[in-house]
Amino acid sequence: MGSALRLIIVTLALFGASVSFAQDVRSPILTIDSDRFYRASDFGQRVLREIAEQTDALAEDNRVIEETLETEELALTEQRADLPPEDFRALADAFDARVQSIREQREAENRAIANQLEENRDRFLNAAAPVLEAIMREAGAAVILERRSVFISANAIDITDTAVERMNEALGDGVQTPD
Repeated sequence: MGSALRLIIVTLALFGASVSFAQDVRSPILTIDSDRFYRASDFGQRVLREIAEQTDALAEDNRVIEETLETEELALTEQRADLPPEDFRALADAFDARVQSIREQREAENRAIANQLEENRDRFLNAAAPVLEAIMREAGAAVILERRSVFISANAIDITDTAVERMNEALGDGVQTPD
């Protein structure tokens, strides 16, 4: 595809996707909803979908483990009457240690998922810097503020939709480089 045709397609896409740039708004201040910017992007949707799948799998594993532990606890309780106190105490202590170990492992897995989410968000924001800088230059802006931190503003200075579109072009879902 020729560069002139590509420029026309990008220009048309921008005019259709963003009221602020279709009206050629020039503003020293722009706003963005950073959460929506991330969640609405192809990259953010892929990451959030993967995190949800991992979280669901972990929850299912937790349910199975919980059922197993409840069964073992019931069996241990039933043995109490037939065992000398010191033997029962040894079994109960071993069971408690196992439960604690499982709890620590599950917490570590939850932290790993949270870390993965944070690392991917950082990766996205690092990749977003040049895209957002380009939008700022085009609008003649000196700053982009978080939309939630602004008490009131004109919708024309919100660049979230434009930023999402351009990030999708630049980064895609993050699995492979877009064309």
